[in-house]
Amino acid sequence: MECISVFDMLKIGVGPSSSHTLGPWRAAERWIYELKEANVFDKIQSVKVDLYGSLSLTGKGHATDLAVMLGLSGADPEIIPTDTIDIIIASVNNTEKLVLNNERIIQFQPKQDITFNRAFLPFHANGIKFTAFAETELHTSTFYSIGGGFVVKEERTVDAENKALKKEFPFPIDKAAELLAFCQSENKSISDIVLENERALRTDEDIDFQLNRIWQTMLDCMFTGCHTEGNLPGGLNVRRRAFDMHKGLNVEMPYITPQDWLESIRQSEVKFRQILKWVSCFALSVNEVNASLGRVVTAPTNGSAGVIPSVLMYYLVIENHDADFKHIKQFLLVASEIGSLFKKGATISAAMGGCQAEIGVSSAMAAAALCELLGGTPEQVMIAAEIAMEHHLGLTCDPIGGLVQIPCIERNSMGAIKAINAAELALETDPKNVKVPLDKVIDTMWETAKDMNTKYKETSKGGLAVRVNLSDC
Repeated sequence: MECISVFDMLKIGVGPSSSHTLGPWRAAERWIYELKEANVFDKIQSVKVDLYGSLSLTGKGHATDLAVMLGLSGADPEIIPTDTIDIIIASVNNTEKLVLNNERIIQFQPKQDITFNRAFLPFHANGIKFTAFAETELHTSTFYSIGGGFVVKEERTVDAENKALKKEFPFPIDKAAELLAFCQSENKSISDIVLENERALRTDEDIDFQLNRIWQTMLDCMFTGCHTEGNLPGGLNVRRRAFDMHKGLNVEMPYITPQDWLESIRQSEVKFRQILKWVSCFALSVNEVNASLGRVVTAPTNGSAGVIPSVLMYYLVIENHDADFKHIKQFLLVASEIGSLFKKGATISAAMGGCQAEIGVSSAMAAAALCELLGGTPEQVMIAAEIAMEHHLGLTCDPIGGLVQIPCIERNSMGAIKAINAAELALETDPKNVKVPLDKVIDTMWETAKDMNTKYKETSKGGLAVRVNLSDC
């Protein structure tokens, strides 16, 4: 049974993709650690990187090659100033040298030393192999980016992962039914159960500090996206829409900081159409920042990073003007636990399950979290998650040009709106009348993922990705 922390599900990183950018970045960091453990780091003269499967097919559009170079350079995706990324990459390209882990200069020619192999490795659709050389091969290692920034090796086992945590959760959970049973036996909410598990790993002070970091990153991301004009990079020339939408919503009170901005929106007139626009604006803003190699929170992935912050922002600025960090904490705890159920029982990787694994899961996470904040029982919270996923089943991943832009950005808006509706439907539902439990929809999602044609799983070989060409844009 996997013990997945809140901070495993919600990670701070750099866009545009958790599986294709953050994952390879972290894999490069882990490989450098292996090199040092094997006492070969100081002998290295050159390195080669092989990308396989979906990492190869959509790697250019997802900046996988850039992420590998940044990871090998020793940059940290949580704290690197995003405006320095282009400078680091330009230096590597122009000098054909890379400062390995910011310690040793080695020869590195990106076009020759990063190979995009179209073949798929059997273990997972996102494979990456690193090889170090001196006069001969020194060390090689293969990693798999399995979605949401999670990186594993083929020999990885659940037991090994749990040993790394060194502590057991008081409420070990693998299925939604188990989570619900704990809520009932302990007479606790879902957020209470999750918090008790998290306390097995961290102090309350650390939990609050890290959750606040996550929220502030989300808020900063929305603020940045709503105040940045122009076109997105990558060649599609997609116009940023959050800026224009935000401008049209007429926030009347002056503001300077993101928190001031939040308070200003609370004071603005909001009718039904404006609610739809605000939620969409928040969601679009996050994923426009993500598409620009900006800093976002995987929730549970980068491609779906806009759903959870936009629904949480909806609660803060529309539903409850008195809401504070306590409510933000509650929301994030519930959302992360629902996401972990999908990771354990199915997948959060679009390369394995299509976009149902990203937008579908994020919508379920947001619906469940909102439902608890609105007073839903644990049973109703489960219903909200089930409703949201049920109506994303079969959603394909077919990004045009391999970029996390079309249809990815708009899908965050749609996922957020569905989440809000799912929460409201759940609140009006008597659990004894429910026909589809959450565990069944998770199982169904996984079966649907396995049945889905590979070309609809983040390969850009089907759907919109082939019907709409770059020349059309």
